[in-house]
Amino acid sequence: MRDKNSRLVYSTEQGRIKPADSPKSAPKGDGIIRIRRESKGRKGKGVSLCEGFELDEKSLKALGKELKQACGSGGTVKAGVIEVQTDQRDKLKSILENKGYTVKLAGG
Repeated sequence: MRDKNSRLVYSTEQGRIKPADSPKSAPKGDGIIRIRRESKGRKGKGVSLCEGFELDEKSLKALGKELKQACGSGGTVKAGVIEVQTDQRDKLKSILENKGYTVKLAGG
């Protein structure tokens, strides 16, 4: 008898059992975009991380591209977080506030 908390991952009759694919949706947040600076694991180079967006992947990449172009720097979008290779957090904040987002500068 299966416990309701267990999850069947392999059956000798069917082989590996894959979980039902749920539709990819935007991660839920509190509606506040947080911009923090991080340099850990980047050989001392600082990056600004913008997180808390409730956008799909395509829209998030377009917004990331716009932020990178405005700062004149590189970056990437990973796991719902926009990484911009800059220390210009105030500039990122003003750009996002002009787009209608509620923004907080997190961390030091």
